[in-house]
Amino acid sequence: MRTGCGWRDGGPAGMRAGRRALLAAGLGLPCLAHAEAAWPEKPVRLIVGFPAGGPTDFAARLLQDPLQQAWGQPLVIENRAGASQIIASELVAKSPPDGTTLLLTASTHTSNHAIYARLPYDTLRDFTPIVLIYASPTVLFVGPNQPWRSVQELVTAARTSPGMASSTSGNGTSGHFAIEMFMRRAGVELTPVAYRGAAPALADVVGGRVPMTFSTLSGALPLAREGRLRALAIAGPRRVSVLPGVPTLEEAGFAIPDTSPWYGLAGPAGLPEPIVRRIAGDVLALLGRPDFVRRIEDQGGIAIGEGPEAFAARIRREMAENAEIARAANIRVE
Repeated sequence: MRTGCGWRDGGPAGMRAGRRALLAAGLGLPCLAHAEAAWPEKPVRLIVGFPAGGPTDFAARLLQDPLQQAWGQPLVIENRAGASQIIASELVAKSPPDGTTLLLTASTHTSNHAIYARLPYDTLRDFTPIVLIYASPTVLFVGPNQPWRSVQELVTAARTSPGMASSTSGNGTSGHFAIEMFMRRAGVELTPVAYRGAAPALADVVGGRVPMTFSTLSGALPLAREGRLRALAIAGPRRVSVLPGVPTLEEAGFAIPDTSPWYGLAGPAGLPEPIVRRIAGDVLALLGRPDFVRRIEDQGGIAIGEGPEAFAARIRREMAENAEIARAANIRVE
């Protein structure tokens, strides 16, 4: 916890308690009132590093209406797809730290440094973590016309025909990490095929051009509900209610480390703490609303809600973990 113009971490209750304590004591009132009255004075850009229709885009649009209402200004979503979110991240890293340009960041934020020889920014130095919103498990899907009804049947086919293609939403994404780990665990040879986002990667599986994919559930669930994708296993620690009867990879005998992607908000380095606190508090308040959480769960997501300090700690921890996985699996993008 920080005093004065700092934030109080620890979820919606902590945010509200911290604000009440400051107001009751008369501490920090001038800076709190000035920062929250002055921001935002104009529309806020929310940069998304993947195409419209994918899970990261869904997270952005989930926030759009309620935050526009809370802020009294438009929240303009800009999809800057490409290079596993690097294009969008660079744009935000080089933007003025005034709270008018934010990044809807996904978990590739913590893996890109491990797989790219160089990045046009420093992941730790050039960003301000604000709030982690929710996570969504990675799921092994096959197309509706594929014959396999279990992971074991897929593995048997992959061993018979080495090099089977598996689509990903981009190099170094959670789906790519899942493919690499699954290959080693199952003893099969697959060919990862990288797309510019989840939507086109899923479209080719639905259309039969690629037989399988490891995809984020949030983006794939509508297709699964329509019978256009078949879920074989959850690549996470537990089953999910929106896919009844679908086992985990561990239950199927092919356990891999959890690659569930997450979605959060970040800004450029140097973003003033009162603005960070305001944004984090508004998002954490949304996560205290059952209707908002239900929308996340209906898409196969798991509401988390980590404030700035906890989110920053997660980023540091996952960067170290992903670097180790990338070295072991030789995941590199030149």
